[in-house]
Amino acid sequence: MIDLVQLRTFVAVAEERHLTRAAERLHISLSAASAHVRAVESTLDTQLFVRASRRLELTRAGELLLGRAKAVLNEATLFSSFARELGGKVEGRIVVASSSDPSASRIGEVASALRERHPLVSVDLRARPSSGAREGLKTGELDIALLLGRPTDTSFSCYELQTFAFRVAGPPAWKQRIEEADWAALAALPWVTPTEGSAAYTTMLQQMFGERGLVLNSVATFDNALLGRAMLEAGVGLDLVREDYALQAERQGSVVLSPLAHAQYPSYLAHLASRRDDPLIRAFLEATTDVWPDLRLAKPLA
Repeated sequence: MIDLVQLRTFVAVAEERHLTRAAERLHISLSAASAHVRAVESTLDTQLFVRASRRLELTRAGELLLGRAKAVLNEATLFSSFARELGGKVEGRIVVASSSDPSASRIGEVASALRERHPLVSVDLRARPSSGAREGLKTGELDIALLLGRPTDTSFSCYELQTFAFRVAGPPAWKQRIEEADWAALAALPWVTPTEGSAAYTTMLQQMFGERGLVLNSVATFDNALLGRAMLEAGVGLDLVREDYALQAERQGSVVLSPLAHAQYPSYLAHLASRRDDPLIRAFLEATTDVWPDLRLAKPLA
């Protein structure tokens, strides 16, 4: 019999291609993550991974089983959700993913409102990029996610929170070069850029530079917006940052802003559409409206 906790670890390792990152993502020890993978392989009598350089790659059997594993975890999540619907109980633990900079989403205020409304509900808040959060919702690793950009997957119910403005910022020592740069000159300056998992930032940069036929001179990458800011402030390169942070940092003299480059991107709260009647989901949405009174379900994508 496959253990669902062990199966979830297999999925996380498959998605991260790295045992340590999967363990960190699931908040378990490295030894536990390794033991979970070995247990799944032993139960199935099948090798699921091979080591390739510094990462793990799925075997052919692992690739075929990954989709089935996600489906099993999704069904298990829906089963638990349906059981809560039948009982009508608003108690338990809700796992919520937010970005590494949760201040704009006001997730702390939402958690406080939820606890005030429902003292028997505990909140497990996790930092997760939007791409990883979407996968976590599907496997049941997460219940709710705050995302930058709306998922195109119709299996999600989405609620728009707000639209963020972004600016291109750089080190003060480059002030004249940044303020006088055209698009080509701006792209040619050193940049710190997000990894491929940061779909929202990648999309905005593509719209600003890629569609003009320009390639950024990326000298460093990051998978966490706060790490990007740290490199920006250290003078490593330009970065695309939220406008509220950018304007504050400009007033403090720690960055210079390009007058040329601006972008906007919406943020959403999302959950599996099939869980809309889950008491935990409903409780979280009610608490969210205490903080965001205008919260509304977004219209389905055409």
